[in-house]
Amino acid sequence: MNRLFLLFLFLYQGVVIAQKERSVNVKTFGAKGNGTTLDTKAIQKAVDHCAAQGGGTVWFPAGRYLTTTVFLKDNVTLDIPAGTTILGATDISLYPVLTPKIPYYSNDNIHFALFYAEGNQNISLRGNGIIDGQGAAFKDTSPAFPKNYNARPFVFWFVQVKGLTVKELHLRNSGFWMQHYLNCEEVLIDGIEVFNHSNKNNDMMDIDGCKNVRIVNCLGDSDDDGITLKSMNQYPVENVVISNCILSSHCNAIKCGTESSGGFKNIAITNCIVRPSIVSDRAIYGNPTGNSGITLATVDGGELDGIVIDNIRISGPQAPIFLRLGNRARPYKKDQENVPVGALRNVYISNVVATGASRLGCLLAGLPEHPIENVHLSNISISFSGGGTLADAQKQLLENEKKYPDAEQFGLSNAYGFQVRHARAISLKNIQLNYLKTDDRPAVVLDNVQQGTVEGISAVVSPNAEAFVQLRNCQAIKVIHCFPEFASTSASFLKASNVKNVLLLNNDLRGFAKPIATENTAAEEIMLK
Repeated sequence: MNRLFLLFLFLYQGVVIAQKERSVNVKTFGAKGNGTTLDTKAIQKAVDHCAAQGGGTVWFPAGRYLTTTVFLKDNVTLDIPAGTTILGATDISLYPVLTPKIPYYSNDNIHFALFYAEGNQNISLRGNGIIDGQGAAFKDTSPAFPKNYNARPFVFWFVQVKGLTVKELHLRNSGFWMQHYLNCEEVLIDGIEVFNHSNKNNDMMDIDGCKNVRIVNCLGDSDDDGITLKSMNQYPVENVVISNCILSSHCNAIKCGTESSGGFKNIAITNCIVRPSIVSDRAIYGNPTGNSGITLATVDGGELDGIVIDNIRISGPQAPIFLRLGNRARPYKKDQENVPVGALRNVYISNVVATGASRLGCLLAGLPEHPIENVHLSNISISFSGGGTLADAQKQLLENEKKYPDAEQFGLSNAYGFQVRHARAISLKNIQLNYLKTDDRPAVVLDNVQQGTVEGISAVVSPNAEAFVQLRNCQAIKVIHCFPEFASTSASFLKASNVKNVLLLNNDLRGFAKPIATENTAAEEIMLK
């Protein structure tokens, strides 16, 4: 027994010694950490030393380390503890030009980063220290899109890295997106805090064509989008979990898109809070209240399929929920032709409470020949500012299939609550809607929808509204167990135009002068029970 214990102790000590040998102090390699001396060479030497030993940890003692691009290597961890700040140098001419080998949309336009890795594995960045990109110092060299991206760096840029962990860091002030993960696998982003209000395109993070990703316990406040999933080449974003995050954005807090060539598959977003930004007096993009809480958009040919969103609390953005299938059809490489229309299907959004929404309304929109499919919303409560008019309810929305997809692209919706356009197999269930200022639009509008269910809607109705629910060019629709909070004597419960096979069942029709108003619809097409 004693011999076995001594053998175990010997082996344990050997492991500890080996671990210590693989943990190096960046100052041993010449780093000064005084905030003025450029420490890039010393940091890179420490990384290279660990990589040459088969891996290890580069440790940064308390200090301020000024650097340009650091190239991370296989099996290397950066340990950046509390009391340590890494500063991005502000002279873009000191940064090497980076061009990933894999083709993607911005190959010709984005070339700089503070930390970079391509084709590596098992990389980790951790600690409670700060990485500050000092992004406000970087200015566009061209006013034209996309060339104005050329002179501004990411803080993190990881390309085709397998096995990547970013944990508990505080990230500040990037020149462009804070983090770009391009075609990476097995990614864990855990417990980081991001503040990004220093320049244009200040996203919190961009998960681009990656798979097997976990984003958990994160806190973010960004001028541009928050947690953004996108696909800038043929690879989809797939198998992603986003959970227990608190997000603020002047644009879109949680977003799929805009770049969507490869599409999105198997995404689960749960237990998140969207709240107003602490930066309320200015905005570079968007507006201080935010554009949307949740945006799901595919416009470049990719399929958005299998998205589950549950238990979300939203406060402040103009539109809590926005879904869009469009046809921008932007190729991700120069020789790509005939980008097809993509698909948006199998989306489940539930248990959402939203307050402070504007009068935009929530729009779920496909295209006339390409409907969104199998989209289901349930157990949702939203409070809007109100103020919409009859003219807003009656206006014809443009298709805008080529336009950049955001919650404002159509202006005010025809409904103050939810408007669904060009859709098949849609359900809205157990939804509460109200407004602060009288709004003369219907609570729900379905336009060119087949196989739709509107069930358990409880919503305010304006005395001047034409209807509680409006259907246009719809087939096979059920409106069940809906309860207006109050009804005017002039409004109809349902206004229907050019519809077929509509069932009204167990709705509260009291107080309506005329329960059903129809246009271009045979009486037998609407069944009232």
